[in-house]
Amino acid sequence: MTDGAKGAAVLERPGEEPLGRVTPLALPAGLLRTARPRQWVKNVLVVAAPAAAGQLFSRHALTQVVLVCCLFTLASAAVYLINDARDAEADRAHPVKRHRPVAAGRVPVPAAYAAGALLAALAPTVAAALCNPMTAALLTAYVVMQLAYCVSLKHVLVVDLTVVTTGFLMRAMIGGVALGIPLSRWFLITTGFGALFMVSAKRYSEAVQMVGKDGATRALLNQYTTGYLRFVWQLAAGVAVLAYCLWAMEEGGVARTSLLPWRQLSMVAFILAVLRYAVFADRGTAGEPEDVVLRDRALAVIGLVWLAMYGLAVVDW
Repeated sequence: MTDGAKGAAVLERPGEEPLGRVTPLALPAGLLRTARPRQWVKNVLVVAAPAAAGQLFSRHALTQVVLVCCLFTLASAAVYLINDARDAEADRAHPVKRHRPVAAGRVPVPAAYAAGALLAALAPTVAAALCNPMTAALLTAYVVMQLAYCVSLKHVLVVDLTVVTTGFLMRAMIGGVALGIPLSRWFLITTGFGALFMVSAKRYSEAVQMVGKDGATRALLNQYTTGYLRFVWQLAAGVAVLAYCLWAMEEGGVARTSLLPWRQLSMVAFILAVLRYAVFADRGTAGEPEDVVLRDRALAVIGLVWLAMYGLAVVDW
């Protein structure tokens, strides 16, 4: 057998998809794809705290919010790169994940580790230089927590849900931390349990879809019962609604200088949004939160109505 034939045999083993060849253009494209650009929309949550406090529209605030959004994107990309490098062998045996750039061989494992480590160090360093120490500390905590999740915490019941939920909560907190805005306890409770509601609803949907099938896309999915996950998302939805109502009523239920009590009226839209989202959770079709919102016109309209009401409350119109 010639050297060329031997090389072809290595790349094309019987029953396996050939690994991709690394080229100068394929490597950057593969790294970008591994960084999950589609998931970056989640980092828009950094505007939550400044928007809730009505401090989003100054030049300094906008600059800081855009900066921390970019830094959180770098931090999350670092986690994705390191996670895919660590799981490359296992992903090659998965019918869907084997097409990921690292598993498919388009991005070498050492390159993914190196790029992930670089971004993981870069995000907190830039935050320390351009924001404040608390922002850098929060980004560092996020990276450490997510890497611990990739290594071991995703195999621990309940803790895995907590870590994913905390990641969303950190996104919502960091805008306020970067601008030095005090974070309301009701804001934190509403955001935290709202995130748990969506995370557990997604896991519940995955569990429902896996009933009667072999193999799960997540390590712990077979260890959770659908009844337990249903309990979690129902509990989280209830706490989120209660906390939001307490938050909205914090200043009383009577309009002062504004035309109507917009902050209190926004409770109606918020509750309707939770109820509408729960329809998809109950059906077992609640996937990525952004996909649920974008594909359901009624939920998108309710969200816009809530946003308008809360915006009117912030500007005191």
